[in-house]
Amino acid sequence: MDGTPAAASGDRGDDVNQPALGVVGYIRFFWRQLTSMRTALFLLMLLALAAIPGSLVPQRTADPNGVTQYQVDHPQLFPVLDKLQVFDTYTSVWFSAIYLLLFVSLIGCIIPRSKHHWQSLRTKPPRTPARLGRLAGFRRVVVGPDTLADGATGLPSVEDAVGGAVTLLKRSGYRVQRFGDSVSAERGYLRETGNLVFHTALVGVLLAVGVGGGFSYTGQRLLVEGQTFSNVLGSYDSFIPGRWFSQSQLQGYNLTLDDFVTTYEQKNLNALGQATDYKATVTARTKGGAAQRDVIKVNDPLSIGGTNVYLLGNGYAMHVTVRDGDGNVAFEDDVPFLPADANYTSTGVIKVPDAEPDQLGMVGFFYPTAVKQASGAYASNYPDDENPLLTLQVYTGDLGLDDGVPRSVYQLSTVGLTQIAGRTAADKSIELKPGQTKTLPKGAGSITFDGVKRYVSLDVHHDGSQLWVAAFALLSVLGLLTSLFVPRRRVWVKVVRNSRPDDGDGNDGDGGFSLEYAGLARGEDPNLERAVEDIAKRHVSVLGVRITQ
Repeated sequence: MDGTPAAASGDRGDDVNQPALGVVGYIRFFWRQLTSMRTALFLLMLLALAAIPGSLVPQRTADPNGVTQYQVDHPQLFPVLDKLQVFDTYTSVWFSAIYLLLFVSLIGCIIPRSKHHWQSLRTKPPRTPARLGRLAGFRRVVVGPDTLADGATGLPSVEDAVGGAVTLLKRSGYRVQRFGDSVSAERGYLRETGNLVFHTALVGVLLAVGVGGGFSYTGQRLLVEGQTFSNVLGSYDSFIPGRWFSQSQLQGYNLTLDDFVTTYEQKNLNALGQATDYKATVTARTKGGAAQRDVIKVNDPLSIGGTNVYLLGNGYAMHVTVRDGDGNVAFEDDVPFLPADANYTSTGVIKVPDAEPDQLGMVGFFYPTAVKQASGAYASNYPDDENPLLTLQVYTGDLGLDDGVPRSVYQLSTVGLTQIAGRTAADKSIELKPGQTKTLPKGAGSITFDGVKRYVSLDVHHDGSQLWVAAFALLSVLGLLTSLFVPRRRVWVKVVRNSRPDDGDGNDGDGGFSLEYAGLARGEDPNLERAVEDIAKRHVSVLGVRITQ
């Protein structure tokens, strides 16, 4: 020891000073992470998870009435979900962010892999290994006078053996390269091609949905029996256009709801009253075309004018006539009621702003098959209108329809109103059966329940990208199947010439040789050994040689 103190750990000369990545380095790092296949798969799974809320709660683009009803049923939860854009899941900021990241990730992954795959396709098969005995499926066949098959005319030459192997492997779909007395062959590049087609098709689906959605539109219309809907903006109850929508896309047609029928279970007592089928019969007319009757069912839309018309929901509409205190008809129309349970107990609002001397507002309850309970309240015990009953709570006062604030047709704000019939009034609720007329208290007028009609909620959807999405989806499935079931493998056939008069293999210096076969899997390939054995059998059969070992 020379007594020299050891160098401090921070002063060692062999320490590695790793340079800082810097801004560019971090950008490259995050780009590589984003464009990795692992990230793309994670984003694809995340996109599927992000789409779940869209199936759990109604969406404004598909079921605006359902969103309204959800707000009524969950008044405290609705503002929270609305702020999180759950009712607009597929156009929300968070869903769009995942969508765009997946799009960028797939493209960044596909481009370099396509370049590498193209270079691989142009590269010749590798040279034959020196020792095939170490590879899978190795097989050695001696070619000599003792191994000739019956009927063979003579011993095949080395050139015959190599040439025959080249021809056989080419016919079997291999890319072939000859190296002297051996043949190197490979196949399965279609596997990577299928993989790239799959991922490219996914990009195509994303692109078709994104671009096609800009030209699409969705509209909803509630249609009562006997009413007609025309495909113009003013006829929709709600309308959600794509970013690049133009009114010129709306093709002229109209639909009249002739009849709506619900079929209920009648035989099975455990499912009595459960709906088994919905059928809306409509008369469709296109511009310049003849009228024709069509049927719309659940999951069986009507295709007309470049749109698909879907049957979303249904219910009952009350046809009522209201006369005011002066005896004038102040209101006569069909009023849709929203179902509240499986037996179609329904609620609705009748607003009569033209009534004199005071405006009238009514909150109604409709019972298709009314029964009176022990408590005195009514309920419906069957969804069909076997014993229809309409009850109304009546209010007078300013309905607030002239203050410029939009108000729901399914809700009545009772603030500032005076109840003249109902729970808190001196007079009980108005009860009506079809055809009956009742006088309203306080000289407010009268109301006639003219009858019950059925209504349907229709969703009109136009999406020009559907065919493109279907084509890309089919292409992705084909690409995926190709990448899963096409094995990538290499196979070698080698001729080993005899160099001694007697090499102990049964070939006595008469010009015989040995054939060696082997393969190498590029990935999972459980059939590799069987494939090598099959090539060996076919090859020696062509040469007229028997396999003796």
